[in-house]
Amino acid sequence: MPNILIRDVSQKTVDQLKARAKQHNRSLQGEVKHLVEETVKTTGDAALLHARKIRASFGRKTFSDSAVLLREDRNR
Repeated sequence: MPNILIRDVSQKTVDQLKARAKQHNRSLQGEVKHLVEETVKTTGDAALLHARKIRASFGRKTFSDSAVLLREDRNR
């Protein structure tokens, strides 16, 4: 199986990854591998399918155009 090397990761990021790994009972390498694999799964078609499921969960409810609200807020 191929390996990936990531250089110049900040110490803060490494510490956060170690904390996540500990929470999930994984090694640092296992946590990073899990995060990369999950991120790849949720791109493209999977993300589109997920968005459609969320949209369907709203049923027939309609929402106002947020662009109007943003414009009003910017004009204040």
